[in-house]
Amino acid sequence: MTVLCVTGTSTGVGKTVAAAAIAAAVRSIGGDAMVVKPAQTGFGPHDLYDADGAEPDARVVARLAEVCAVEGARFPDPLAPLTAAVRAGVTPLQRTDAAALVRRYDRADRLTLVEGAGGVLVRLGTDHVGTPFTLIDLAADLGAAVLVVADPALGTLNHTELTTRMLATAGVPCAGIVLGRWPVEPGLAELCNLTDLPGTTGVPVVGRVPDGAGLLNAVQFCADARGWFDAAWLAEISPATLSPTARPKESA
Repeated sequence: MTVLCVTGTSTGVGKTVAAAAIAAAVRSIGGDAMVVKPAQTGFGPHDLYDADGAEPDARVVARLAEVCAVEGARFPDPLAPLTAAVRAGVTPLQRTDAAALVRRYDRADRLTLVEGAGGVLVRLGTDHVGTPFTLIDLAADLGAAVLVVADPALGTLNHTELTTRMLATAGVPCAGIVLGRWPVEPGLAELCNLTDLPGTTGVPVVGRVPDGAGLLNAVQFCADARGWFDAAWLAEISPATLSPTARPKESA
C-alpha cells in the first residue's frame, strides 16, 4: 500500500497546505498523488465555505495542487470529529469506513496522502464497539507511516517530540517532519528549531513550506512545491521512482 498519513502537532500549523505541496511536488517529479480527508468538520453537507469564508480542506488541496482530493464524513461544528458528531446527534465516523475509504483510492502507482484532523491524538470517530480511534490507529490499520507537520516557532520542540514519541510508542513509523508556515525571514527560534528538531526527536526535517504558500495560484504553487522538500525524500515516497521490488512493504 502506497499510503502516507499526514498529521499536525496542533491545529493551524499548515497541515492541509503541506499535504497539497507534497502532492504537487510528487507530481512534479513524474509521480501521481491524491489526498483523502476521512473527516471534515466545520462544514454542513453542502457547504462550499464555512462561516469565515474558508474552504474545506479537500477543496483547498484540489485548488492548489490540481490533484484529486476526496472527503469522507462531514460534521457542522468546527471541533474534533468525534465531538462534532456527538453534538450533531449523528453516527461518528467508523474506523472500518475510514480505512475502506483510503483503500478505495489506493493504487500501487500512486501516493495516497491521508490528512488527519488537528493533532495525532484527536479522536476521529469510533470502532464497532464504540471505542474512539485516532490517526495513529488508522495508520496502523493501513500499514502506513505518518508525516508530522510542525510549526517552526518557539514551542515546537515540545509539541513535535510529544507527537513523535506517541508514534514510536504505538509502533507507527514517522516519515519525517515538515515545517509549515516557514517565515521569509526566520528568527533565532526558527533557525535553532531547524537544527534542534532532528536532535530531540530523532526524525529528520524533510521540508519547509513557506508562510503564505496557500495564497499562491495553482500554477505558481505547483511550480514551487518541489523546492520545498528534500529531493531524496521526495524520490523515496514517490511511486514513480520506486521499482516494484524496492517499494516499501505494507507494514513499513
